[in-house]
Amino acid sequence: MLHLRLITPADKTDDVVRLIERTVGTTHLAVVPGAARNPVGDVVMCDVAREAGDELIGGLRSLGIDESGSIAVENIDLSLSHRADQAEEDAPGEGADAVLWEQLSDATHEESTLSATYVAFITLATMIAACGVVLDNAILIVGAMAVGPEFGPLAGFCTALVQRAPRLAVRSLVAILVGFAVAMAVTVGFSHFMDAVGLFTERQLEQERPNTGFVYAPDWFSFVVAVLAGAAGMLSLTSAKSGALVGVAISVTTVPAAANAAVALSYGDAEQTWGSTEQLLLNLLGIVVAGTLTLLVQKVLWARQRERTADKQPS
Repeated sequence: MLHLRLITPADKTDDVVRLIERTVGTTHLAVVPGAARNPVGDVVMCDVAREAGDELIGGLRSLGIDESGSIAVENIDLSLSHRADQAEEDAPGEGADAVLWEQLSDATHEESTLSATYVAFITLATMIAACGVVLDNAILIVGAMAVGPEFGPLAGFCTALVQRAPRLAVRSLVAILVGFAVAMAVTVGFSHFMDAVGLFTERQLEQERPNTGFVYAPDWFSFVVAVLAGAAGMLSLTSAKSGALVGVAISVTTVPAAANAAVALSYGDAEQTWGSTEQLLLNLLGIVVAGTLTLLVQKVLWARQRERTADKQPS
């Protein structure tokens, strides 16, 4: 269940209440006239089943509540109420499958911003992965993949394509390209430093690396895994299964490939540099393709679910 707390202008409160009452899956409606001070208006609260949340939020935005008042949405961890149980039963579909497009857009907007924190995380992840590829240490590679924040802007780019939001698309693309460019440039310098102090050697990079050699040897399996991870990642973001994102992060080799390319570049190894770059681009492409298709399928399925629900409601 979701809890909505609204601030509505007095002249729109009745319209808001009617919208809530006719939305299947809502309950616990409460209206406090004149309670809001900034902005001035009424406070309206209700609970809504997650699977009906996107429809209700869309209706509230069409009434202009997001501009003239406020729409706040919170997840309810525990609700002991027969009416809440009935609301979830009445709402179409399953809550775990529901997509809250406004929440997704807001989350990906934040994750897709080229901030100092984002650049720091992706740079540190790439440097950790550089140690992993030189030492042929799979644990460091897995750790670097878990630290890397690149899935955020990739998800933002997929969302922007589906929602036709060019600003979000540009912001996400800039975060991806600039983030990896800065991370790889810093890692080249890091590699030179580690070589100067005797911790990295070209022999370590060129020797047989059974645990990490895959990062510069792209194949169809690389693309297949990236596609599967992209689909799993988008499902995780759009559903209540957010814990799956950790598994997604350590399923793709974007950060390790970038790290290997940077280290190889520092030693002038064109073959590994190009191979790692191909691996990086192949993974990025697979994630974007799968993520976009996953969102498109979800959008179509929920649109059909809404149509079926609307047909069943009495006119």
